[in-house]
Amino acid sequence: MIIAVKSIEELPIAAAKIINLAASRKVFLFYGEMGAGKTTLIKALCRQLGVDENVSSPTFSIVNEYQIPTGKIYHFDFYRLKTQTEALDMGCEEYFYSGDYCFVEWPEMIPDLIPDDYIAIHINLALNNTREIHIQ
Repeated sequence: MIIAVKSIEELPIAAAKIINLAASRKVFLFYGEMGAGKTTLIKALCRQLGVDENVSSPTFSIVNEYQIPTGKIYHFDFYRLKTQTEALDMGCEEYFYSGDYCFVEWPEMIPDLIPDDYIAIHINLALNNTREIHIQ
């Protein structure tokens, strides 16, 4: 499925569609160039799921945790990792198999650690600053 987003005001609708498509799957992998809008989409998804606090990129902390009425959301940014061992050392597998939502930016840095059941989201910049969100 492809969702075209022309403005930031359309993100809540896109986020709702993505959550509905995911059904019971809780691990989301976000692919896209730097500046494609991965973190911005994750912010919209967090709002859709009930996060009230400020959502920001975990570039330096590697993982941020947010409370929602049904549990937690873990937001990862693996861009700065040098090896997959760093992700293992921080306990990424415990997060992935916790049953809570896991939003993973730069999953290509940990290809051998990704669980089998996930939603892949590819964000591409198209014409007129439209973002195409490809959901697999």
